[in-house]
Amino acid sequence: MRRALACFTTASAIAVCGFAAQAQSQSPTPTPTPAPAEKLIRPGVTAAGLNVGGLTRAQAAERLRETFGERMTKNVGVKVGDKAFSLRMKTLKLRFDAEKTARRAMIAGLSAAPAPDGTYPVDVPLWVSYSRKAVQAFATRVDRRVSRRARNATLRMTIRRMVRRHSKTGLSINGRELRIAIQQIVLSPSAKRLLRLKREVVKPAVTADELTGRYPTVLTIDRNTFKLRLFKRLKLVKTYSIAVGMAGVDTPAGRYKIQNKAVNPAWHVPNSDWAGGLQGQVIPGGAPNNPLKARWLGIYNGVGIHGTAESWSIGTRASHGCIRMHVADVVALYPRVPVGTPVLIR
Repeated sequence: MRRALACFTTASAIAVCGFAAQAQSQSPTPTPTPAPAEKLIRPGVTAAGLNVGGLTRAQAAERLRETFGERMTKNVGVKVGDKAFSLRMKTLKLRFDAEKTARRAMIAGLSAAPAPDGTYPVDVPLWVSYSRKAVQAFATRVDRRVSRRARNATLRMTIRRMVRRHSKTGLSINGRELRIAIQQIVLSPSAKRLLRLKREVVKPAVTADELTGRYPTVLTIDRNTFKLRLFKRLKLVKTYSIAVGMAGVDTPAGRYKIQNKAVNPAWHVPNSDWAGGLQGQVIPGGAPNNPLKARWLGIYNGVGIHGTAESWSIGTRASHGCIRMHVADVVALYPRVPVGTPVLIR
C-alpha cells in the first residue's frame, strides 16, 4: 500500500509539473512600448531668417551652428577718415548659443498663430550675449582718437590792450550711435562687419564776436604810469591821467568789478589813523571837506574812482588807496561805465 501511494504521488507530481510547463510555454511574449516621437519645430519658424521648421531642437541647433557659428565670431571694423579700428569678439566676450536659439524657435512656434497654409511664420533672433562695458570702452577709445574738442574764444586782459584768442570748431563722432550700431551688428549675422563713420562739426560755445558782447566795457588802471584806460567792445577809446594810493595805503592790484555808483557821493570816513578826528563820520556829498568830488565808482572795500579838488596830485601816489581823477574827466567817464564793468589794476 505504501509503495502504490508513493507511485501515485510521484505520477501526480509529474503530471502537475508537465501541465505547468505547458501552460508557461503557451503564454504570449510582452511587446516593448515604442519611444515617443521627438517634437519638431513647427513649419514656417525661422531664426535670423534661417528656416528651422520641421527640425528637432538638436537638428536646428546644428544647422544654426553650421550657418552662423563662424560668421558670429568675425571682428567688427570701424573706419573714421583715415583711421581704422577693430573690435575683437574675444574682447567683447561674445557668445552665440545655438541650443538656446533652437529652444527659442520651438517655443515661438508653439505660441504663434497659424497661417492659412498651415505654417507658423515667426522669426526669432539668435541667442547672443556680450559685454556692454566692452562696447562702451571701445566706443570711448574711438571717440578720443578721432575727435577734436571745440575751443572757445577767450580774452586775456592786459593794461594796454585786450587780447582775444579766437575760437576753433571741433570734430566728434556720436558715441551713442556708435554703441547702438555695434550692438546691432553683433546681434545680426547678416549685418556688415564694417562701420564707416563721419565726424560731426562741433561749434564752440563762445566765439570772438560773442566775447565783444560779453565785455562791452572794461577799465584798466596802471599804477606805474598813472593811467586809466577805457575799453569799449574790447577796443581802447580813451586814456585818462590819475593818482593812486601812496605807500602803505596802496591801491590794491587785481581784477575787480564796479560795485556801485553815485553822483556827489557822501564820504563814509574810515576808522583809520590818517582820518584823524573825522574817523567814523559821514561827510555829505558836495561838502568842502569831502574829498570825493563829483562822481563815485566803487571798486572794492572802500576803494573807488572819484574826482578830486587836488588836481596837482594827478600823476602821483597821493591817495589813501582810491583812484583820483580830474573832476571833468570823472564826470565824462561816469555815464560810460555801468555797474558790473570789469576793472583790472596792475
